[in-house]
Amino acid sequence: MDNTPSGIDRAAPVVARRELPVSAPATAVWDLLTHVPDWPCWQPDIAEARALTPLTRGAVFHWRTAGLDITSTVYAVDAPRLILWGGPTQGITAIHQWTFTPLTGATLVATEESWDGPPVRADPAGIGQALDQSLLQWLLHLKSAAERTAR
Repeated sequence: MDNTPSGIDRAAPVVARRELPVSAPATAVWDLLTHVPDWPCWQPDIAEARALTPLTRGAVFHWRTAGLDITSTVYAVDAPRLILWGGPTQGITAIHQWTFTPLTGATLVATEESWDGPPVRADPAGIGQALDQSLLQWLLHLKSAAERTAR
């Protein structure tokens, strides 16, 4: 039986969602987000990032943020519309989904993430607020980089 997540865990103690229109084509935004080694170039909250293969289903990539070394596995890819990744880190099981919806002259980028595990259950309100702010910062940095590239 395949236990690979098909979406975020909506029953998790912490679920956050943010969306933002980006004035760039979906393919340009997709290319920025899915080229993991370049993350530190446009996402200052990420200290390092590496992926030895393209982000296809089952691919594993590594990154460092907020002092945490994270190993993520890609669960689903539907380029350039959706990517889902996640994995366990420091007792937290995270599942992170990005969706890209073409608009006239822009792309609506939505990101949502679920977190579960003992550290999350110990402080869901505080951790939920931190996750919400983290998703907002990801979106703002992605928007800025994509719109700079699209000019």
